[in-house]
Amino acid sequence: MDKMIAFCGITCTECPAFLATQKDDDDERKKVAEMWSKQFNAKIELKDINCDGCLSESGRLVGYCRICEIRKCGQEKVVKNCAYCADYACEKLSKFHKEAPDAKNTLEGIRGNI
Repeated sequence: MDKMIAFCGITCTECPAFLATQKDDDDERKKVAEMWSKQFNAKIELKDINCDGCLSESGRLVGYCRICEIRKCGQEKVVKNCAYCADYACEKLSKFHKEAPDAKNTLEGIRGNI
């Protein structure tokens, strides 16, 4: 499977929700829901764990990804991901990368090869 890099730099194809969805594995979905419920102090259920990745047009996205401003912006600008954006790194992306440095590193690596 090719890597799918979300607009923000997260590797969708390594996300446990994406992997559980692709395997159609309810046991994995349950584990992810329990893990994320604890991690994010939220009620996340097995039915909430269905995602085909940020770049997917299928409509199956996990929680926040449905309303993500970074994702919306990338779609509007029609870029492969934010590494390809003329406004890189905008304020929204920079703020997100404070919480997700691995995503920043991914995009920086892509930008270095453009």
